[in-house]
Parts: sequence; structure tokens; C-alpha cells
Amino acid sequence: MSVLEKWLKVRDWLSDDLLGGPKVLKAAWVINAQKGGTLPFVLALMWAYDCWTPTAWTYAALHGSYGLCWLLKHVTFPDPNWEKRVTFAGAVTMWLAALGLYWIAPVLIVTRRIEAPTWLLAVATLVYVMGVVIMTGSDAQKYFTLKAKRGLITDGFFARIRHPNYLGEMMLYGAFAALSMHWAPWLVLAYIWVGLFIPNMLRKERSMSRYPEWASYVRRSGFLLPRLLPASVKDETVPTPAAPSRT
Repeated sequence: MSVLEKWLKVRDWLSDDLLGGPKVLKAAWVINAQKGGTLPFVLALMWAYDCWTPTAWTYAALHGSYGLCWLLKHVTFPDPNWEKRVTFAGAVTMWLAALGLYWIAPVLIVTRRIEAPTWLLAVATLVYVMGVVIMTGSDAQKYFTLKAKRGLITDGFFARIRHPNYLGEMMLYGAFAALSMHWAPWLVLAYIWVGLFIPNMLRKERSMSRYPEWASYVRRSGFLLPRLLPASVKDETVPTPAAPSRT
């Protein structure tokens, strides 16, 4: 068993089966509670600390709207991976070890009354919007394409990048972390990306590699960043048969 397989097995046990017992909770319920609860949480935090700064309002608008977009996405094209049932201890682990850590950024912004420069507000907003569009658009394409026909998706958002949904989510959460102007949210993101995102992408690659067109798709696409140029002329052209020897 590889290191990746061992880690995925441990991670899935922590979130799905920890301490055993009945599995009456859907993973989606736990995730949606945190995503949808972000806006009221940040607003309550602003009220408690009487912090109504432009940065606090911008953060509330960005992270809060992402939570609403997530709920809308779940209603219209839910991710089947989150329909699994988990134990109560597993749900608590999901919250404390991952989801709840995303709230460190707004806590820092509000309690420390951090005020980001206007240019950073603009950049964070730009990156967030692009990230939300890429994440939501690619998830929608994947959901409805696979609903119609199973197979490898190699066009649209996936034409030049194999994991656009993860790229979009990393962009938007990076925008949230940038607004805090603190190292702690970035440390959280590094932990989430290395411990959750990258293993998920590697597991997905292993699953997709069973398709015969996988090798050619890998040559013309990037893992996490889009490949804008062909890997080589050979990958983009049909080879010409060699001339017969005259010896």
C-alpha cells in the first residue's frame, strides 16, 4: 500500500467512521452548515466587536456570498461525494480539523481591526470572483456531463487543466486569507491543500487513468494550472509515415 493510499484510508476513517456508532449525518449537512453559517457568523462577530470597517464588510460580502453560492450549488447540482453518511465523531472532526479553521481569517480581521489597503480589497475581490466562477462552472460541467454520459471530460473548463474546481477553490480561499494580512490563514490553507486537496486530486488522477485517452489528455493539460502551450509538436500533429528505404 502506497503512502497516498495509507493517508487516504486514515483521513477517510477520521471523517467517516471515527469512534464508530450510527451514521445518521450526511457529510453535506456538516459542510453546508459551515458554508451557509459563515455570513451570519462574520456579521455577529462584527456586531460583537463593533467593527464595521471596509475590510470587515468586504470579507463578509466575499466569504458570505461564497457560502450562499455553495448552498445554491448543492441544491441545483450537489456533489455526490458529500452524500455519504458519517458518524457524530467524524462530523466533529470534519468541523474542528478543517471547516472551522476557515473562520480564523474573519476572527483576525475583526478582533484585530485589520484594515487592508484599497488595492488589496480590489485584488482580493477580483481573484475571488474568478475563483468562484471557475469552481462553480467546472463543477456544473462535471455534474451535468457525467449525468448524461460517463467518461473522461476533456473540453470546456477541463480542456487545458485537469482540476479546475480545486484551482478555483484555492483562488477564492487565497483571496480570503490575503484580506487578513496575517500568516495564520495561509498556514491553514497549506494544511488543507496538502492534506486534503492534493490527495483528492491524486486519487482522481488514479481513477481517470483507466480511460484509453488519458495519456494524450495528460500531455495537453496541466495538473493544477492550465497548459496554454502544447507539450510538443508531436502531441499536436499526426506523425507522417517514414519514406521507404532505398538501400
